[in-house]
Amino acid sequence: MQEDFRLIVDLVSVLAVAACGGLLAALLRQPVLLGYLIGGIVIGPTGLGLIKELIQVETLAQFGVAFLLFALGVEFSFAELKKVKAIALGGGGLQITLTIAVTVIVCGLTGFWGALPAKGVFLGAILSLSSTAVVLKCLMERNETETPHGQVMLGILVVQDLALGLMLAVLPALHQPGESIVMAVLTALVRIGLFAGGAVIAGKWIIPPLLRMLARTESQELFLLGVVALCLGIALLTEYLGLSIEMGAFVAGLMISEVEYADQTLTYVEPLRDIFASLFFASIGMLIDPVFLWKNLELILGLVALAFIGKFLIITPLVKLFRYPLKTALIAGFGLAQIGEFSFVLASEGQALGLVSRQIYLLILGTTAVTLVLTPFVLRLVPIVFDWLESMPWLKPYLSGEGKPLEVAEELPIKDHIVVCGYGRVGKNLVKLLQQHDLPVVVIDQSERRIQELREAGVPYVYGNCVSFYVLETAMVSQAKGMAIALPDPMSIRLCLKRALELSPDLDVVVRATSDKNIEVLYQLGAREVVQPEFEASLEMATYILNAVGFSSVVVQREMQEIRNRHYLDLRPEQSASQVSRHLRQATQDLNNRWYALPETSPLIGMTLEEADMRYLTGVSLMAIRRANGEEIDYPDASTKLEKGDRLLVVGSDEEFAALEEFAVGRAAVPGDNSACQWVIVNADCPVLGKTLADLHIREKYGVQVQSMRRDGKFIRFPNGKMELQAQDQLLLCGSLTSLNQIEQLFAPLNSQLLSVPVVKASEAEALKDYLPMDSVID
Repeated sequence: MQEDFRLIVDLVSVLAVAACGGLLAALLRQPVLLGYLIGGIVIGPTGLGLIKELIQVETLAQFGVAFLLFALGVEFSFAELKKVKAIALGGGGLQITLTIAVTVIVCGLTGFWGALPAKGVFLGAILSLSSTAVVLKCLMERNETETPHGQVMLGILVVQDLALGLMLAVLPALHQPGESIVMAVLTALVRIGLFAGGAVIAGKWIIPPLLRMLARTESQELFLLGVVALCLGIALLTEYLGLSIEMGAFVAGLMISEVEYADQTLTYVEPLRDIFASLFFASIGMLIDPVFLWKNLELILGLVALAFIGKFLIITPLVKLFRYPLKTALIAGFGLAQIGEFSFVLASEGQALGLVSRQIYLLILGTTAVTLVLTPFVLRLVPIVFDWLESMPWLKPYLSGEGKPLEVAEELPIKDHIVVCGYGRVGKNLVKLLQQHDLPVVVIDQSERRIQELREAGVPYVYGNCVSFYVLETAMVSQAKGMAIALPDPMSIRLCLKRALELSPDLDVVVRATSDKNIEVLYQLGAREVVQPEFEASLEMATYILNAVGFSSVVVQREMQEIRNRHYLDLRPEQSASQVSRHLRQATQDLNNRWYALPETSPLIGMTLEEADMRYLTGVSLMAIRRANGEEIDYPDASTKLEKGDRLLVVGSDEEFAALEEFAVGRAAVPGDNSACQWVIVNADCPVLGKTLADLHIREKYGVQVQSMRRDGKFIRFPNGKMELQAQDQLLLCGSLTSLNQIEQLFAPLNSQLLSVPVVKASEAEALKDYLPMDSVID
């Protein structure tokens, strides 16, 4: 009884310290996973030594991995596995084989472990495994499980988890003759095959009726109990077969994923998963000996560097070999470069079998633990590093574009068509509705399965990544009538929107928001309309009910549209200013951003954002304004006025930043291939003073348009030609840079004209003679 009570105390201690560590990490804006690991170090045997029943706690912690993989299996269905089956089976298998082979060769060349290749195989097996739990947790926190790099990483991780059972089966035979290893491999493969066959049969004919029976009871407790028993029962079966608990839990999730109760199962299991996952990561922390790490710091850091670099150099080319974009390959290489938590299991088994000494075992544990701690930071830094790399002109074509299209349909509409990014469930329905109205459509997608569906349906397509400039140009975005972005990844959505508007600033873009936090970011980047599926479902259901109980359909529709116009603010949970600001920083991490100080003499001061129209005229998107008094305005609306001393958080390319700097001081700005625009001021001694815009014939003679006028604080869009110019009028002139240079003398003060004595062509002199003194023009 005393031991049972001790175990309860230990469990409470672990959960409490995990909660405290996670809270501290969250407050410091670090991954909560790091807090769990540090909490485990603090109370573990090498820390304060508060945990007495360590083996029992570690045993219970295995439930954390089991529930993590069970939930992954429920979400990562057979249909999802088919999307990445090539890279998962081929790439994952090659990655494990190459890692083991390279390790054996390195051990042989360096003399490490003498002339025992079996020990090299053992070390290679440990290094070949990456951390399913850590990578999955990081991807879920960043909502990236559905991204191309997320799918690739999860596919390879699944194969690694399946290979763990094979490794455990082969491990006892490593110090035996070669025939024993072959027999161990064959036996393990037979077991896996039998188990897979049984899982398919159970998934089709046993599991669905069982879940329906549990669901009919309408008891949440019974349903949860049945699901947990199923998960752990199958996990124990795989352990009995000599495979692994983790494999069984994952397969159990896959079996349920094809049943109609999959979502309900996931909802019930998620709290258990989170609690036991924190227990698992804390237990990993308990294995870390900080004193040993400190004494062997240089050696362990060297091993960590070798592990990261070696696995990165193996995984990245493999992913690229399977025709994935370079950026996806690089992210997958970084994300899978750590050593996985299941390596602890292999290392422990290896020590028990005498394959490694206690010293080597501790080095393996220390190296693995450090790579696990570093992984969340690496995955968080990857977008920032790519943002920096993409700012380099010579690297931008390779990274920002993510390559040219892999394939293009034979006939693409080249004008007045609709571009649809993403051919998932939303994109597919959207294309169907557009085609019913005989609208030309071009679909961009990078899934081979979906491209095959488009081929069979005869829908024009571009096979490639939507964030690529090359792909967007191939889809003729600059000539399109509109664009719909229905991608699952928030980062890809933002980049696709930004780059599409760089190619066509006037493009009418509607975007699907993956969460309510991204709505304002997408509007600020230039989306005309942002649709949030959950909110739209609420609005449609409310519309139906209100009409059914007798409310006027016209009034109801108007109210619902007002909610949409207010960006669903009526339905969104309230957020503090600090929460909004924090999310804004996170959202702009993967975009090229900077703070820009507005010059004190800028003609933009006093204008509203609608009047300044910076995104259209320079290409940059304004995300926040920091006032001189320290006030910060996140996601400013069109009516916000620019003031002296403002600092602007803008996102864009380096060319667009340069255009903003020119534009903000009144010089001509040329964002990319767009026409140049410039604000000019009519001074008191300007030769055009008192003349009307029609008198100047600016458009006819120079091809320059007066886009806007600002007079006495009032803003006039496309001013009337009969308006006489007055002192201190501000005009926004748009045309080619050459034309703006030619017309600049029209608005220059007379004194400066006499001093400069410009030399112009005869045709230009003829155009200027009505406004300039004759002695200031030399023919």
